[in-house]
Amino acid sequence: MKGQFTQKGLDALNRFKMESASEVGVTLKDGYNGDLTSRQAGSIGGQMVKKMIDAYKMQ
Repeated sequence: MKGQFTQKGLDALNRFKMESASEVGVTLKDGYNGDLTSRQAGSIGGQMVKKMIDAYKMQ
C-alpha cells in the first residue's frame, strides 16, 4: 500500500490545509488553487510544518 492514500487520510490532510490557510489569512477554494501567489502557498505550508513540529514536541 506504499504511496497510496485512504480517503479518510486525504480528507484529514485537506482539513488540516484549510485550517492552516485560514490561520494565516489565505482563502482557499475547493479544488484547484493555482491563482495563489508563491508567498501565500508558502505561508500555508510553513504554518502546516510549524503545527506538526509543535504537535511532535507536545508528545
